[in-house]
Amino acid sequence: MRAAIFNEPRDITAGDRPDATIREPSDAVVRVVLTCVCGSDLWYYRGDTPFEPGPIGHEFIGVVEELGADVATLRKGDLVIAPFAFSDGTCPNCQNGITTACMNGGFFPMNGDGGQGEAVRVPLADTTLVTVPGSGHSEEMMRSLLTLSDVFATGHHAAVCAQVTAGHTVAVVGDGAVGLSGVLAAKRLGAERIIALSRHPDRQQLAREFGATDIVAERGDEAVAAITPMTDGIGVDATLECVGTGQSMQTAIEIARAGSMVGFVGVPHGVELPIGQMFRRTVGVRGGGAPVRVYLPELLDDVLAERINPGRVLDYETDLDGIGEAYAAMDERRAIKSLVRVGSL
Repeated sequence: MRAAIFNEPRDITAGDRPDATIREPSDAVVRVVLTCVCGSDLWYYRGDTPFEPGPIGHEFIGVVEELGADVATLRKGDLVIAPFAFSDGTCPNCQNGITTACMNGGFFPMNGDGGQGEAVRVPLADTTLVTVPGSGHSEEMMRSLLTLSDVFATGHHAAVCAQVTAGHTVAVVGDGAVGLSGVLAAKRLGAERIIALSRHPDRQQLAREFGATDIVAERGDEAVAAITPMTDGIGVDATLECVGTGQSMQTAIEIARAGSMVGFVGVPHGVELPIGQMFRRTVGVRGGGAPVRVYLPELLDDVLAERINPGRVLDYETDLDGIGEAYAAMDERRAIKSLVRVGSL
């Protein structure tokens, strides 16, 4: 089968890989229809995080092609969403809502198949894959369904960890696809005022359309200086940190009001928490990889009912042969998020 292959930093191409096959009775093979490039993939692409040559990618939706003997809830031909982590749903961590820490699970592409390819073997298929009801979904709907595999669910996780509730003033640090998803997630949860930190006009516009009421283009100390008077010197009720750098985390903590939470979902690189400052102001930090499988049912309902359209973050499209350009477009900020069209329903 054809799949994206990470060769070395800044060198990702489409090539041949062994076909995805059933290995365990709990496996399913999913034929990929749509996949996309994640912001976390860029850490590997840039060489900032080590990555072994081979398959890459973890966000995809597709059609069930093969089923292991023990799979009971899926049928061939089902359209499914695959969370970026596979999980058994029964271990203590899963039972406590953190499927990304499943004691018997793991992550794509660590199981051998990357999400950016023609097919993927999905372990623990019954408790990992979520079937999409209905048929004849529009292109717009398919894009939004794809975001539920990771990016929108991750923005939602940031909002949940920050304890966003109705009437809150919320700040979102980061204007990538996750940050914009965080804006939409905060709006969905009832935030009254949403301050989006963004320096790019196209992203500022989408942030406003997703529910941002204010835009702050400054970064670092200047961003803190801009937001402080906007909140009468108090700070925001909830902060979403969607970048993962030391500066973005510092900014998020400084603009948080005393007693509030920072929800962080940016993969940390060079982050050191200012514990003394957090102690003095009782500011908490909570986050990590989104337990997508837990969030999927409620988010899927809202997408299917067209109450939200998170697929709008996908503003660049190509096919597998253009996978290298899909990465480059995001790396060079010519794209918010790159969609890769692989197959058809």
